[in-house]
Amino acid sequence: MYEDLKSKVAVVTGGGGALCGAISEALADLGTKVAILDISSDACNRKADEIAASGGQAIGIQCDALDKAGVERAVETVMAKYGRLDILINGAGGSRKECTTSPELTFFDMSPTDISSVLALNYMSAVIPSQVVGAIFADRQAGVILNITSIAGISPLTNTIAYSNGKAAANSFTQWLAVHMARTYSPNIRVNAIAPGFVLTQQNRFLMVDENTGEMTERAKAVIANVPMARFGEPKEIVGCVLWLVSDSASFVTGAIVPVDGGYTAFSGV
Repeated sequence: MYEDLKSKVAVVTGGGGALCGAISEALADLGTKVAILDISSDACNRKADEIAASGGQAIGIQCDALDKAGVERAVETVMAKYGRLDILINGAGGSRKECTTSPELTFFDMSPTDISSVLALNYMSAVIPSQVVGAIFADRQAGVILNITSIAGISPLTNTIAYSNGKAAANSFTQWLAVHMARTYSPNIRVNAIAPGFVLTQQNRFLMVDENTGEMTERAKAVIANVPMARFGEPKEIVGCVLWLVSDSASFVTGAIVPVDGGYTAFSGV
């Protein structure tokens, strides 16, 4: 299965993190050459070393997905190393306490600068790499872009204003870019998104686990009550959908936003 991925080269932004790290590992296991881009040099190189130790091919490149010149340099490094580029996975993103309402921080007191920074982190981090890599795909008349968004972009989550709004923008961008690339350049350029549900990672742990007791927070209990599968997801459970969407098995799929959420978006709450 997914034999076509053996000959491919993929760039994964945010590849040093838990979710995109698992995606990078899965691609490498199938024979894909993977360039792991991450704002943390330690994180991307550590993941590349882990993949190499398991017999895969990967390089780590420190890169801020919001810095277009930096992304261009990173992509030049990938092309020099592997000679081609077939897949872009935009996984950089995240939230911050400064943009999460709480008893200590109301919506009215949030800094516009902080809101703008989180919006950019979750929206422009998909736009900028897509500009750089998309130009290569346009020249080649083929390629796959996959955005890692969130169910928060489908239905905004309480407390997380900027993250939810940024992911909503990324979902809209996915659909816009899918049409733009197919109609302007080539129908062989596909753009999709997966919208993970509640996957427990370092990014959201402060919301879900009490740092003093290690017990689930009230918010975490509310989440589980609205997930029909009654649990958090794991990074490895996102991988299957990713592999399908970036492979030739999904050759007629573009502009799709696929929830991987244990049924959360299908549940009305009653």
